[in-house]
Amino acid sequence: MPISNKIHGLITRSSWIRKMFEEGLIYKKKYGPENVYDFTLGNPNVPPPSEFGDALLEVAAQSIPGKHGYMPNAGYPETREAIAAYLTAKFHIPLTADHIIMTCGAAGALNVTMKTILDPGDEVIIPTPYFVEYEFYVDNAGGISRLVPTKEDFNLDLEAIRSAFTEKTRAVLINSPNNPTGRVYDEETIRGLAAIIEEKGRLYNRAVYLVSDEPYSDIVYDGIKVPFIMECCKNSIIAFSYSKCLSVPGERIGYLALHPELADLQDVLSGMIFCNRILGYINAPALMQRVISHIQGVHVNVEEYKRKRDLLCEGLSACGYSFAKPEGTFYLFVRSPIADDVTYVRALQLRRVLTTPGIGFGGPGYFRIAYCVDDAAITNAMPGFADTLKEYQNR
Repeated sequence: MPISNKIHGLITRSSWIRKMFEEGLIYKKKYGPENVYDFTLGNPNVPPPSEFGDALLEVAAQSIPGKHGYMPNAGYPETREAIAAYLTAKFHIPLTADHIIMTCGAAGALNVTMKTILDPGDEVIIPTPYFVEYEFYVDNAGGISRLVPTKEDFNLDLEAIRSAFTEKTRAVLINSPNNPTGRVYDEETIRGLAAIIEEKGRLYNRAVYLVSDEPYSDIVYDGIKVPFIMECCKNSIIAFSYSKCLSVPGERIGYLALHPELADLQDVLSGMIFCNRILGYINAPALMQRVISHIQGVHVNVEEYKRKRDLLCEGLSACGYSFAKPEGTFYLFVRSPIADDVTYVRALQLRRVLTTPGIGFGGPGYFRIAYCVDDAAITNAMPGFADTLKEYQNR
């Protein structure tokens, strides 16, 4: 075999999201893109805010010596200072540039984190449903993922998490607002999780970190607030990406933020800066670092996603589907009317409605709809959703 057995196995298990997206390309070629309703990929379709374009043009036009050269491996000091100042003003945690590391998106941030904190065999607790590539990130660093189901309403099951701890647990990795469920974990839940992490850290006499993946933290609805984990847990690390809040996923720009009182802070910072280099990311893109330093706190018009959410939820509710209305993100996790969510997704596909089976997120019996699409796709897909449900109800 030309590739390693391990990678061959991982490819076999790899993301249903990409699999369904690629099958969607075949459908679009066959039927025409306007006749295929593709809800597979979380690719933002709300335009970037005007401030982003203005800052991009301004930065691109500047004449700066070494404009396209290397910078410190943690990123430009002025960019890190801008992020730290914004977070400090918003959340009143005294962050400085030294607590920020610029990364190639949240995926880069999480890989850097796992490479830094994990020894081979160390464990990371991951609540399910979850973004399936987390397992690969943990495996990249020689770690082991411990998957823990959430409650029926997709909130964290703190007692199940407590039971999953062992002497090898090094981190708990959460994602709120959550992909694929749209659930936001409230402050009481996060404080309860932080207490468990502190308790287990004392028990096993080792630092345990709360790692929070937050690319959707600015995409929330109905006045819901996303708790700032640093206010709840001192041993916290945030992985952030501008991909969703600015609609720029192709620019691969994000950061790591470390709590000022993090256990072994200087060692972790040094390790992350080192891993940022040896993993091949070297530096986050220079142009994007300069751009975002000018537009902290700016994000897309979230009301557009809210409108899409409501349009989709109203339509599916009228059809008879069961789901919890998402509190954030641009995903809806719908209960499949049959236990075999893959079969149901295939049935929808026959009506040119493309979704992703929940089993791909560790949530069998559900399917995910990414509603970051044109309103017309949502409206035109409703007959397909309705007819597929009726087909199975009449069996």
